[in-house]
Amino acid sequence: MDEKRVAVVTGGATGIGAACVRELAAKGFRVGIHYRSSGDAAARLLTEIGEGFLLPADLAAIDQVDALMERLKGETDRLDALVNNAGVSIDADMQRMRIEQFETQRSVLRGAWYLTKRVLRLFMLRENRGRIINISSVVGHTGNAGQIPYAMEKAAMDALTKSLARELRGRGILVNSVAPGFIATEMTARLPGEVQAGILAGIPLGRMGRPEEVAEVVGFLATAGSYITGTVIHVNGGLYGG
Repeated sequence: MDEKRVAVVTGGATGIGAACVRELAAKGFRVGIHYRSSGDAAARLLTEIGEGFLLPADLAAIDQVDALMERLKGETDRLDALVNNAGVSIDADMQRMRIEQFETQRSVLRGAWYLTKRVLRLFMLRENRGRIINISSVVGHTGNAGQIPYAMEKAAMDALTKSLARELRGRGILVNSVAPGFIATEMTARLPGEVQAGILAGIPLGRMGRPEEVAEVVGFLATAGSYITGTVIHVNGGLYGG
């Protein structure tokens, strides 16, 4: 069905995900744009890149991941790259965090695990090739007050990367993480000015990153780096050395 390489980016309608969609489209991929609630933004992005398809789903709901896979099978018979970017950040300190909030955060990780499992079985293991790129975060390595479940989720994404790379040895499938630092997105724009100033003071490059700078690394891992797997690449302006 598809002669062009095909990629799927979860959480691909906005922010870092949208930058990854644009980067992969520029590199010649037909890109599936997953979204949960940003349908209008996803549709505009699809019009912008010119060729691709939309994949609406709440990844926290297993039945919706199954429905996404059925839709994906109808769109393509190959998948060359999966970018697990979708995420949510529920901020509260340990004593104020409710169990329901924790479970919401945890369900995002479960969704990424299950989607990856399905993609491997349906596409990549059949062909013995593919790239899985997990978007984690600097806070999975440094920790961050008020973000314990989020930091746990992102650290787990890197653990998934390292463990899955070992499971897939000899199968031609590369698994890597990209761990952004503080990137200029809608999420960071909501931080109070004094918080942003404190963050900038700790970044050797003296500025927040741009979504496109994360996407550049994703694009590299999707198309090159044939001897890189089980690795976490930090994109953080020197904030954390890894």
